[in-house]
Amino acid sequence: MTPRGSILVVDDEPNILKTLKIYLESVNFTVDAFSNPIDASIILNDKEYDIAYFDLKMAPIDGMQLLKECKQKSPNTTVVIITAHGSIESAVDAIKNGAEDFLQKPFNMQEFKLFTERVYEHHKLKKEVRLLRSQLAETKIESEFVTRNPAVLKQLDIARQIADSSLSVLIEGESGTGKEMLAQFIHNLSNRRTKPFIKVSCAAIPETLLESELFGHVKGAYTGAIKDREGRFQAADGGAILLDEVGELPQSVQVKLLRFLQNKEFERVGENVTRKVDVRVIAATNRKLSVAIQEGTIREDLYYRLNAVRIELLPLRERPEDVLILIQHFIKKHNQGKNIEVSSEALKLLTTYRWPGNIRELENVIERGVVFARDGVIKTEYLPDEIQKVAEGKTGILSIEEMEKLHIKRVLGVANDLEEAALLLNIDPATLWRKRKKYNL
Repeated sequence: MTPRGSILVVDDEPNILKTLKIYLESVNFTVDAFSNPIDASIILNDKEYDIAYFDLKMAPIDGMQLLKECKQKSPNTTVVIITAHGSIESAVDAIKNGAEDFLQKPFNMQEFKLFTERVYEHHKLKKEVRLLRSQLAETKIESEFVTRNPAVLKQLDIARQIADSSLSVLIEGESGTGKEMLAQFIHNLSNRRTKPFIKVSCAAIPETLLESELFGHVKGAYTGAIKDREGRFQAADGGAILLDEVGELPQSVQVKLLRFLQNKEFERVGENVTRKVDVRVIAATNRKLSVAIQEGTIREDLYYRLNAVRIELLPLRERPEDVLILIQHFIKKHNQGKNIEVSSEALKLLTTYRWPGNIRELENVIERGVVFARDGVIKTEYLPDEIQKVAEGKTGILSIEEMEKLHIKRVLGVANDLEEAALLLNIDPATLWRKRKKYNL
């Protein structure tokens, strides 16, 4: 079994030293234990540990001196000072000098177990944040898309490949996953980038006005039409148009949009003159249009016209590897040049929370945290209540179905085919096929 991490223990009481070493090795840590702090100081010249436990009262050098040497020789080691009863003031000084925490004698093994697990989880989190900060500093971000998720990277690659074509694109994904951002990304990479990119929210415009908004009208076409007006399609000539929440289009407008997609032509409301424009259509929706067809709210022929290329953006809860790098990205975006960090407690909550509002919600939370972090640290109390409740165990728990979906998705990602995936999951291929369809995998 691969060791979890390395720990250095220094205590001049042989019984305590032996007990801690035996226990830590029993829970799969590699442990170096020394009763002489000089020996520990020497080994720190050549070896780096994840965690170090130093007793405060030792000779010929005490734990405080050893702490200072460790911070110089191995700055990324998480140090804990072990203190005797009545040495709280010294322990506080140790924390000021770089110790992560202190553990007060006497303590039992259950207490030590919980304490060590907490310290190790915090150490791993700090290590990952350091790595992500380094990666972020070295990464040239060509768009707002910051991701390490293989599925999202694959979708971005598809977006790059089709950017220069005139194919219609259908982007599906929950609210806040970055559909509008992806549409902008595609347009910016296309040969239409210097032409207009018009965005229309189909859900925000009243049904009675939507046709006029998209295709224009002539004077007198309806009450209130006091002059001719060009629509969004005409304004986007040579460029592209984003139809956001396209699933909300009324049937009458769907017919007119279908004709445009087929022939690139339309008529203004109240006019019989056919007009032609060269506009690429990108549609976005937080609904599954394949389901909307079954419900009768979307025309099947329109769906297939829009669906020349379909890109689905994953919700953030299915991209857990992206949360930390997005946090750092949004801090960099909103910190106005200030040095802002996130406390370990806050990071724990941010990486546990389910993010129902996806990337948009995460950005809003970080922007808020940066505003409140007058001391340079985003703390738990600066986070919204719904995120703080994660610490109370009230949110952030996956349902059995969600766990099954994530597990099947991971297995499909490593298996060569459906049969191999079914074998790994120990289920019938037909059952796996039904579950793939159920979870849209």
